[in-house]
Formats: sequence, C-alpha cells, structure tokens
Amino acid sequence: MASGEQLKALLKSHVDGDDERFFSVAMQVAAHEARRGHGRLAEELRALIDSARTGLGRRAPIPIGRPRGELANLLEVSHPSVRLGDMILGGDLGEQIRRVIREQRHAGRIVESGLTPRRKLLLTGPPGTGKTLTASVLAGELGFPLLEVRLDGLITKYMGETAAKLRQIFEATTRTRGVYFFDEFDAIGSQRGLPNDVGEIRRILNSFLQMIEQERSHSLVIAATNHPAILDSALFRRFDDILHYELPDRPQIVRLLKTRLSAAAGARVRWGSLAQLAAGLSYAEVTRAANEVLKDALIHSRDSVNEGDIRAMLKERQSVAEKLATRRRGAEA
Repeated sequence: MASGEQLKALLKSHVDGDDERFFSVAMQVAAHEARRGHGRLAEELRALIDSARTGLGRRAPIPIGRPRGELANLLEVSHPSVRLGDMILGGDLGEQIRRVIREQRHAGRIVESGLTPRRKLLLTGPPGTGKTLTASVLAGELGFPLLEVRLDGLITKYMGETAAKLRQIFEATTRTRGVYFFDEFDAIGSQRGLPNDVGEIRRILNSFLQMIEQERSHSLVIAATNHPAILDSALFRRFDDILHYELPDRPQIVRLLKTRLSAAAGARVRWGSLAQLAAGLSYAEVTRAANEVLKDALIHSRDSVNEGDIRAMLKERQSVAEKLATRRRGAEA
C-alpha cells in the first residue's frame, strides 16, 4: 500500500493540477508494490498510468460551476474543444503557442527545478487574426476552462470599485485553475498620461500591474489588444511572453480557403488567384466569406460551389473591410 507521504503527494499534485508530479508519484507507488511482491497490482497500476498519460491531451475540461455572486458578472465560462490543429499559423507564432502548451504540460518538473512555466501572455495584432481563438485553443489543449473577463461588469464609474473587482478575478485564478482572458485589454492598460487619462483609469492600471506581478497561481492569464502602441510600457515586462499576430499571407489564405471549401468546390478553382483577391483580409474575414459561400449553396440547394461564388463573396468582404477602414480613419482624424 502507498505510504502516507505518497498519498499526501498524490492528493497535493491532483489539487494543484500538476500532472507530471502526479504520474511520478503514482509510478513510485507501483514500484513499491512490485518490491513487495504484488506483481499483478503493480502491472495494473502501470497500465492505468500509461492509459492516463495517453489520454491526457484528450481529457475533459476541469469541472467548474458557473461563477456565483459578484464573479457571475465578471467572468464568462466556457469549455472549448478546439485544438492547435484548427489554427493556421506562421512558424514563429505557432512555435510560441506550442512552447506554452509544452511548458504547462511539464509544469511540475519545471517548478521543481526552480523555474516558472510561461503562463502570463500578451497577444497583440489586428482584429480577426486569431488572438481570441488562441485563448480557446490553449484551454482546449490543456483541458482547462476558459474564463473570459467581462469588461462591462469590470469597469465602473465608481472610484475604487473596478480595482476591487479586479482583485476578485485574480483571487479566482488561485481557487480555480483555468485560462483567464482579458480581451480588448487596452481598455484598462492604456498609457498613463494620455490626453484622455483620468485618475481612476490610472489607478486601475496601477492595480493591475501590482496584481499581475504578485499573481502566483497555476492558471494562465492572457491579455489581448488590437492597439499595443497605446499600452503602458510597464505592462510589457509583467508578461512571460508577447505573441504578435499578423494578417494572413497568400499561402495561409490558400490553406484557409481549402480547409473550408475544398470538399464542396470544383476541381478547377484557382486558389492562388482567390488568395490574391483576399489579400489584406483577416483570418476571421476570410472564414466569414467561406461560410457565406457554403450557406448560399445550402439555401439554393446546390451540391457544390465554384470559383465565381467564392470570388463574389471575397469581393463583398473586401468592400465591407474598406468601409470600416474609412470610418476608422475618419474617427481618428
């Protein structure tokens, strides 16, 4: 039978979500049973451990109830099933995300060596380039719940209230291991001293800086912004890694269109020509165009789509994107 210390180590590693430590202690228990002559039990334990290791990447999300009380207005919980293979990424960005996943899966070993796995991430780049999807992918790959911070519930007009709510969120990272996602992070992370700066916004930023510096949980804290230039410079060194997202290039647009449409498209579709037409669109906009093509085919009872269908929808998305860009430029003038 496992010793008292081994039982305590098993329980502690389970509570901490430290898979590597849990499996290591479990193997020690199996070896102990083998030395005592309980060969069959030892083999059964090893088989269970091997099976658990194999299924680790496919495990169900960590159970979490719906946040109650004040947290119900601050956090939106989901259990994403998307995986890294569902994203189309450039080499450097893909490797950064894979590194985060590897370090989280071996967090116990890293911590035992006196090091810290990456878990505080800042995602920057244009809208629709995969920042929100990355938070979902990390949650899906690691089997964690995704807890999206609701800015409408976080930011209030009353002095000190936003900082108090922010503290509740950071306290939750210790109680419930998960991926905590601050989207549109520039709403609370903009530079101190900007022309539109007010004292309360400055206090919120100072509170965030202090809390993320002191945060020591096993959760991932992810912030995303479309406007990194307006973030306060003190924020950047508080994160373990900064991931920058770009609009898709031509090969990536080809891959995205093929992934969505090749099963329904004819053999003569010139994917490269379509990708050239879609230049400047985000991943989200290209995906939206592809989905619109498929929906139109379903509505009109067509079994397939052709290049003209795809081209027309991409032109429509380009027109919408140009109008939005013109509106943004007018607002900034």
